[in-house]
Amino acid sequence: MQTPPSRPRRTGKGVYGISVASELSGVVAPTLRLYEQHGLLSPARSDGGTRRYSDDDLDRVHRITELTDAGINLTGIAHILKLQQDNTQLTTDNAELRAEKDNDHG
Repeated sequence: MQTPPSRPRRTGKGVYGISVASELSGVVAPTLRLYEQHGLLSPARSDGGTRRYSDDDLDRVHRITELTDAGINLTGIAHILKLQQDNTQLTTDNAELRAEKDNDHG
């Protein structure tokens, strides 16, 4: 019995060139560049300056696509993504503070 091929591991490291990222995300390369110009994406760069997209970047492209499909412009999307990032950080900070409090009183 053959073992099924393993799925590639998700990575936060930029491994996909723009053409592969475009194919995987369903978003054309010029639009990916536009998202970068608006600060919505920050792909890593190779030593030669080539964009390298990570799985996290592709997830972000998916979220941007959802928001544009909902009729939100790129400026609005930038605000939404920033608020979501801030909320995630606050939630993490809150959980850490609660854990410290529980450890101090436990």
